Amino acid sequence: MNNDNSRYYVFFQKTFKLLGILALIASFIAAFWLYKKGLLSDTNALKHFILRYHFWGPFIFIVVQIFQIIFPVIPGGLTTVAGFVIFGPVEGFIYNYVGIIVGSIILFELVRVYGVKFILLFVDQKTFQKYEQRLDTKGYERFFIFCMASPVSPADLMVMLTGLTRMSFKRFLIIILLSKPISIISYSYLLILGGDLLKWLHH
Repeated sequence: MNNDNSRYYVFFQKTFKLLGILALIASFIAAFWLYKKGLLSDTNALKHFILRYHFWGPFIFIVVQIFQIIFPVIPGGLTTVAGFVIFGPVEGFIYNYVGIIVGSIILFELVRVYGVKFILLFVDQKTFQKYEQRLDTKGYERFFIFCMASPVSPADLMVMLTGLTRMSFKRFLIIILLSKPISIISYSYLLILGGDLLKWLHH
C-alpha cells in the first residue's frame, strides 16, 4: 500500500469510528425526541406514527437494518428491538429477518472481495487478532453457528471473519437462514422481559 492509499485508508478508518460515535449520539437524540412526543410510553402511538407512511415505514426499516449490518456503526440490537416495538412480533420478525439476512450476505461478499482491509475499517487490530485466532480451529464452524444464533454475540464481526475462510457461500447462507431466527426471536423475549422488569420496578 503506497503512502497516498495508506493516508486514505487511515482517513476512512477514523471516519467510520466517528460515524459510530455520531450514530450512538443520534440514537439517544432520537430516543429523547420520541419520549418527548410520548411515543415511547405508548407503543400503539409509536406504531401508528410509523405506519402512517404505509409502504415506506417497513421499507425504510429494512434498509436501515441492511445498512447497520454492512456498516456496523448503528447498534444492531437497538434496531432489532425497535422492529418488534414498531411492527409487532410477526411483521417485526419478518422485516428484521429480511434486513439482517440481506445485510449479512452483502457483508460476507464485501470481505470476500476486499479481505482484511475492509474488516479493519470497523474493527481495531487487537480485536481482530483476538477473533482471527479461531479461524484455524476445527470448531470454528460450530462457533460461528453459535454466534449467529446468539443475541449477544458480535455477529457482524463473525460474518466478516467468516468471509476470510473457505466456507462456501451456500453453506454460509444455510447457516444464517437457519440460525438467525433464533437470535431475532431471542431479542423479542429480552424485550418482553425487560418491559416486565421495568413495570415491576415502577410499581
